[in-house]
Amino acid sequence: MILDGKAPSGPIENTWDKHRFEMKLVNPANKRKYKVLVVGTGLAGGAAAASLAELGYNVEAFCYQDSARRAHSIAAQGGINAAKNYPNDGDSIFRLFYDTVKGGDFRAREADVWRLSQVSNNIIDQCVAQGVPFARDYAGYLDNRSFGGAQVSRTFYARGQTGQQLLLGAYQAYSRQIKAGGIKEYPRTEMLDLVVVDGVAKGITVRDMVTGEIRSHWGDAVILATGGYVNVFYLSTNAMGCSVTAIWRAAKKGAYFANPCYTQIHPTCIPQSGEHQSKLTLMSESLRNDGRCWVPKRKEDVSKPVSQIPEEDRDYYLERKYPSFGNLAPRDIASRAAKEQCDDGRGVGPGARGVYLDFADSINRLGQSTIAERYGNLFQMYEKITAEDAYEVPMRIYPAPHYSMGGLWVDYNLMSNLPGLFVLGEANFSVHGANRLGASALMQGLADGYFVIPYTIADYLARIKPAAVTTEHPEFKKSLEEVGAQGNKYLSIKGKKTVTEFHRELGKIMWENVGMARSEESLKKALKEIPKLREEFWQNLRLPGGASEVNQQLENAGRVADFLEFGELLAKDALERNESCGGHFRVEHQTEDGEATRDDENYTYVAAWEFKGVGKEPELHKEPLKFENVELAVRSYK
Repeated sequence: MILDGKAPSGPIENTWDKHRFEMKLVNPANKRKYKVLVVGTGLAGGAAAASLAELGYNVEAFCYQDSARRAHSIAAQGGINAAKNYPNDGDSIFRLFYDTVKGGDFRAREADVWRLSQVSNNIIDQCVAQGVPFARDYAGYLDNRSFGGAQVSRTFYARGQTGQQLLLGAYQAYSRQIKAGGIKEYPRTEMLDLVVVDGVAKGITVRDMVTGEIRSHWGDAVILATGGYVNVFYLSTNAMGCSVTAIWRAAKKGAYFANPCYTQIHPTCIPQSGEHQSKLTLMSESLRNDGRCWVPKRKEDVSKPVSQIPEEDRDYYLERKYPSFGNLAPRDIASRAAKEQCDDGRGVGPGARGVYLDFADSINRLGQSTIAERYGNLFQMYEKITAEDAYEVPMRIYPAPHYSMGGLWVDYNLMSNLPGLFVLGEANFSVHGANRLGASALMQGLADGYFVIPYTIADYLARIKPAAVTTEHPEFKKSLEEVGAQGNKYLSIKGKKTVTEFHRELGKIMWENVGMARSEESLKKALKEIPKLREEFWQNLRLPGGASEVNQQLENAGRVADFLEFGELLAKDALERNESCGGHFRVEHQTEDGEATRDDENYTYVAAWEFKGVGKEPELHKEPLKFENVELAVRSYK
C-alpha cells in the first residue's frame, strides 16, 4: 500500500496556516460532550491533556509513574530549539527547517518539519508565560547556546535541567485542570491494550499497578504520548520503565509502525562500568559547546594520566574530521567517530571504551565560575557517579542508545492509520527522519501537545458522534479477557530465569548486531537469535508474586515480551533498508573515509510495517517522501 501523509499542498510557508483554516472546529458547548484519553503525561502528553482540558474537552490521563512530574522528559537536559534569532546570527524559521531536514538525513516529511519550525517560537512564549526560568544574558534577555548540527545559537536552556523546568511548566497547567475538573488522572496505571471497534480506536485496557485490577476506559479519541523504545537495547539512557508496550500493543491492533530501525545513539554518555549496570547516564550534548573531544594520538598513551599527554599528542578528532562544525557535529556522526577512535585502540578508561571531553581550555578562557553557571548540576552528577572532578580532569564519555526516531506512523494531523488514534512526541515517527538534532525532542513534544493536537483532534471529533461507543461494547469485554489471560500466562510458566536475565540477553543481541553499526550478516544473525530467545522466554520465565498486587516483575515481563517481538521488527526494518542514513549505519554502505551513503533512488520513503502475527512476516507499506523545498544532497558537516 502507498500511504498518504495528507500533507497540505502549496507554498510550504503557508501550509500550516492554510490547513488550520480548512479544518473543522468544535464549538465550546459541544467540546464538553467529548472524552479524550491521553496515555503518557510527559511533555507531549501533559501539554496535550492540559491544552485540551483548557479548551473544554473531558480528558482522562494515564501514567505509570506515581506523578506526571516523574516523566522521562526531565532527562532532556540541554535545551529546546526555537527560531527566535535573538543572537541575530542568521537564524530563521527556514534555517531551522533546513537544519532539521538535513540533520535527519533527508528522511522526514517536509510539511511536518516546517510546522514544527514555525510553532517553535510560540513554545518559548508559552513557557516564559508559565514561568519557566530560562537562562538570560547580561542584559536580561533570554539567552541561547549552540547545539549539534547547527551553525547558529538557537537553543534556549535552563542550566542543565531544561526538560525538568519545561515539564514543571506543563505540569502546572495540567494540575490546574485536575483541580478544575477538566482532567481525571490515573497514576500508577499501565496501558496494556488498545480497544478497536470496527477499525476505529475507541478505548484502552489498563492495569492498576497497585491493586492489579484490570479495567477498560472508553474515549471518543485516544492519544498515545508514551515515549520511545530504545530500552530494547537493555542498557540505554532511558528510565528503566520506558518501554515499547503502549505503541506495540496498538501496532498489534492494526496501527502501522514506521521506521523502527531509526534509533539514535547519543555520543555524550558516561561509559558502562560493569555488568551490574541496569541503565546508562546521559551527559547533556550542551557540554560539547565548551568541552573538546579527544583521544591520544598514540595507542601506547591511552593508559597515561591526562597530565602526561602533551597537547601535540592529542587528537581532537571531531575538529580534525569536521572543521566546520567541530565538537558540535550531529549525534550520529559524533557517535560513530567516537567508536572509530576506540576501535582503533585509542579508547581511554576501563575497557578502553571512552573518549575525553575536556573543559580545560574553556575554564582557562572563561573561568570555572562561568562553566559552573552553565553546567554545574551536570558536573555534580558526573562526580557523584564517577568520583572524578571534571573541573580538574576531563570527563570520559562513550555513545549509548538514547532516542527513537521511529514510532507509530501518523499523517499530518498526527493521526495513525487507525481513525481516532493520535500519537504525539517520541511515540510517533514524524519529524526527525533518520537522526534527531539535539534540543529538538522538547521542541517536538511541546509543539505536538500545545499547538498541533488541539487543532487536528477537533477536525476529527467534529466529524463523529460523541459517546457512540462505551465500555458496554463487546470489544471491551474481549480486551479485558485477553489482557487478564496474558498476565496469568506469564505467572504460570514457572521456569528458572528472571525477566532481567532475558532483557539483558536481548539487549546484547540488539547492541552487538543492530547497534551503532549494522551489516547484512549481523542483522540476519539477530533475526535468528531473537526468536530463539523469545521461545525460551515463554518456556523458562520465572515470576514471583501474583497478579492482584504490586508486582513489578509482572509489569516487566509484559514489557520484555513486547521487546522480544518488537526487536525482531526493528532488525527486519534495518535489513530491508539497504542504505546508510542518519542513525541507521549499514557497514556495506559507506565512503572510503567512513561516512554514510544514502540511496535516494530506492529508499526515499517512510517504511510503515503492518503486524501480521508473532513469527509471521510483517507487511511493508511505503509513504514516498518528496523534497520540494530542500534539495537532496550529500549530508556533509565538513
